[in-house]
Amino acid sequence: MSRPTALLAALLVAVAAPPKIARSQGFIDRVKQKAKDRLNAKADSAADKGLDKLEGAIRCVATDKACIKKAQDAGKPVVVTDAKGNPLTDQPYAQQAGAASAAPSSTGAPGTGLWVNYDFVPGDSVIFAEDFTRDDVGEFPKRLELVSGNYEVAQAADGRYLRGTAIGYVKIPLGRTLPDRFTFEADMQVSPGGYVKLYLADPDKTDGIGYVQFNPTESGVKSPGTESTSAPAEDVNNTVFHARVMADGKHVKVYVNDKRVANAPSVNLGRSNELWLGLPGDENNPVLITNIRVAASARKLYDALAAAGRVATHGILFDTGSDALRGESTPTLTEIGDMLRQHPDLDLTIEGHTDNVGDAASNQSLSERRAAAVKQYLVTNYQIDAGRLTAKGYGASKPTAPNTTPEGRQMNRRVELVKN
Repeated sequence: MSRPTALLAALLVAVAAPPKIARSQGFIDRVKQKAKDRLNAKADSAADKGLDKLEGAIRCVATDKACIKKAQDAGKPVVVTDAKGNPLTDQPYAQQAGAASAAPSSTGAPGTGLWVNYDFVPGDSVIFAEDFTRDDVGEFPKRLELVSGNYEVAQAADGRYLRGTAIGYVKIPLGRTLPDRFTFEADMQVSPGGYVKLYLADPDKTDGIGYVQFNPTESGVKSPGTESTSAPAEDVNNTVFHARVMADGKHVKVYVNDKRVANAPSVNLGRSNELWLGLPGDENNPVLITNIRVAASARKLYDALAAAGRVATHGILFDTGSDALRGESTPTLTEIGDMLRQHPDLDLTIEGHTDNVGDAASNQSLSERRAAAVKQYLVTNYQIDAGRLTAKGYGASKPTAPNTTPEGRQMNRRVELVKN
């Protein structure tokens, strides 16, 4: 769901450029430090106002573990403050970890309204994930590479963004060649007339390949001889929207929030071990991007279950700190429901898992409620015998990857299906 332009514009903060003329390096350093101090004060004030808008949020002093636990047990977001009541820069509980998470988008239960024909399923093996929380505001992100242009990390109440204020490119090293089947996701804001372009290889070294484009009026796939684009279902000018790409070989689908804007059955995007992002902007109309997720897509759930006896999925999404299923869960829940109908001898244990962010007891409780919610959805909407399904929650006790990286935490927030 689009967030108000005015709020985001008020919250975005970047470190001011140093004076063009200075008498000495010491003077420059003092000026830069004063500028940072002023901007940090503005950021704190803006973040304070933005955090106040978190629905049902409870404020707790960072050292008051009892307050944090009570709020989490009630399924409420927690705004952590210092002893004077000022929100801290790091807000580990504002968005509670669960089996999966997603950026806000259109409301509605799975399988209803616009979600009926929604078919995006996120990849399950995370190759790259970045939300810039480990980068300093005003600096270029450590894990990206600058090709050209001007980019820096900016702070907003809802997180950190890469902010572009010039025409240029940044490069994302993946560490491996992108597979044929993969998904790409990101939250972004684009001004009227602007765009974000996604290339799967160096656009200057590979002839005949296409790219994915996102902008407020026309998003989709463009390549020599092939074009599949359309307008988003809602006005996303100067608002944050969720962008998605799902590729299977040369078949590429593109989504803006809950609408599929492109379905190209045969387009050559190429593959490499890096992604290129074209992010043109200026000071008055910056381009913003965050919550980047690139993941390899596995085989069908039933095939994986038959081969290994269990399968993890990251396509079941919940509201923050809640067991309420999000509409984006529709494709994965549909696949599970159809699988259970087609194989009446198949019994499953539904496991909820989290990362290690937040209180362990709260994560345990949340994972149990979310597993139970998935079971109930299948029983209610697909008439699956409840006796065929068992729901269990494990919190953060069974990680599949280290929780020390964004990729690891993404992998650990999951729902697993286990063949009984």
